[in-house]
Amino acid sequence: MLGYWELVASAVLYAGGIVAQSTAARRAEHRPGADLGLIARLATDRLYLAGFTAQVGGFVLAFLARGSLPLYLVQAGSASAIGLATLFGVLVLGWRVTSVEVGVLAVLAVGMVLLGGAATSSTARGLTPTMVASLVGVLVLTALLGIRSGRPNALVSAAVPAGIAFAVVAVAGRALAGGDLAALPWQPLAWILVLAAVLGQALLAGALQRGSATSAVATMDATSLVLASVVGVVAMGDRIAPGREWWVAAGMALVVIGVLALGKAPQRTAAAVKEAV
Repeated sequence: MLGYWELVASAVLYAGGIVAQSTAARRAEHRPGADLGLIARLATDRLYLAGFTAQVGGFVLAFLARGSLPLYLVQAGSASAIGLATLFGVLVLGWRVTSVEVGVLAVLAVGMVLLGGAATSSTARGLTPTMVASLVGVLVLTALLGIRSGRPNALVSAAVPAGIAFAVVAVAGRALAGGDLAALPWQPLAWILVLAAVLGQALLAGALQRGSATSAVATMDATSLVLASVVGVVAMGDRIAPGREWWVAAGMALVVIGVLALGKAPQRTAAAVKEAV
């Protein structure tokens, strides 16, 4: 039961972090290209740091929840933070969202509910040396993809690499959370997790500056959800409630549809965020 409470608290913290970080990133000085100095400039922004602190808190709680809950449930819970963030933005900052965006978020929500309903508690299997090496290779390719995405109007291509990086975080965290937490600093997989989190954070900052917070984070979360969930079920022993395998398939399909729909019109929603900051 504790794992479920950890997951709920994690989603709330993630939502607050999304709102704070998106506001700070949009008001930061924009430079063309990959703009590798963006994080350095944001490091002096108190609002961004507050959002980052909330994200760290959400990350820690999600990490702990992965010790007893399957990846597809934890990732769905984390991804639901985009809905809470949108609600916070509308109520507190006066964000305006289009009817299309609301509809797409509803599609994503249904997909996440199906994934959550298929969940059953399970303990993850450890990663083999080959799988650990594969995670390192994925991070290198993701970093290269992120650099290439630093062109104008590249919201989706900037957010997808962030989602891949956070999928690596989820997979590594699932393998580590059930073990001895005191021994984490001496485990190579823990350092891979840290590197993936830093890379994902940097890529997310660029995506937030280029367009709508809703579109960027939804794209990132959906990418992470799909990839991590597949790895969890196929390679890590995450279980699905008997007879509900089709819930997982349907949930994944709805998430992918939502991502594609959000990716088609990021510039229409970007103006709403810009007016609010």
